[in-house]
Amino acid sequence: MRVIRGLHNFGTGPRGCVATIGNFDGVHVGHRAVFQRLAAVGLDLGLPTTVITFEPQPLEFFAPERAPARLTRLREKLDALAHCGIDQVVLLPFGARLAAMGARAFVQKLLVDGLGTRFLLVGDDFRFGHGREGDYALLEAMGRDHGFAVEDLNTVTHGGERISSSRIRDALARGDLGQARHLLGRPYRICGRIGHGDKRGRTIGYPTANINLRRRVSPLRGVYAVLVYGVTDRPCPGVANIGTRPTVTGDPRYLLEVHLFGFSGDLYGRHAQVEFRLKLRDEQRFGSFPELKAQIDRDAAAARAYLAATVAP
Repeated sequence: MRVIRGLHNFGTGPRGCVATIGNFDGVHVGHRAVFQRLAAVGLDLGLPTTVITFEPQPLEFFAPERAPARLTRLREKLDALAHCGIDQVVLLPFGARLAAMGARAFVQKLLVDGLGTRFLLVGDDFRFGHGREGDYALLEAMGRDHGFAVEDLNTVTHGGERISSSRIRDALARGDLGQARHLLGRPYRICGRIGHGDKRGRTIGYPTANINLRRRVSPLRGVYAVLVYGVTDRPCPGVANIGTRPTVTGDPRYLLEVHLFGFSGDLYGRHAQVEFRLKLRDEQRFGSFPELKAQIDRDAAAARAYLAATVAP
């Protein structure tokens, strides 16, 4: 999959594509239905499928305090898009310059001059350009003038409701990993590189792999039974805490700590994927480390029992 970073790199490859625009956080079942339609049109026209997305997401630029927790970091999203068979991704840095660009200029520079778009798939409520002045009607009008078709993407529903990143965040926040899995089309995972922690876990018999989430807020918080991929040739069962560690430091940064059952070895620097299988409890503060250890003993036992009963050997 080709990644085009910024408008200034459009001249480095062939022009002509079928495209869609959005945040695509989570790359869920609804998004994949969009990509399937895009692929069908691309096959008919003999043109590459193109996803246009933003980094950071627009709301993270305009109102970071109100921006929702990301389901996927950029690397995870690009990996998921590649897995969906997308041919190229246009990654637009969202900042003051792009925010100030008018809707007509956006279409001209990006879709017409930059990509030579022949087909565009967006929602009928899609808004873009400075002050959100651009809409579906403007895209249709400019498409007629510049030779590209515009189609309204169909809403994909589950249980009578639209599948959306917001619904998945809500399910994760409730600890409903089953619903999140159904809406995503896969179990929810968080990926990251394992780094050094304060090694306190070793002192109570629970050494952990520590993953800095590098995000302001997480869609998950609490203690979970997990499977970890990327450590050995098979998924490793474990128990994980994701949050701010109120008993230890109350660090405002979100940290993912995973204790792997029956594993010993050097994990530093490895890129791991943590798959969340069951929420055991919310994160809580304990009055002492002995109290914390006693609870971790119970959490580990519960995670072992659940994973042994539900994961094929």
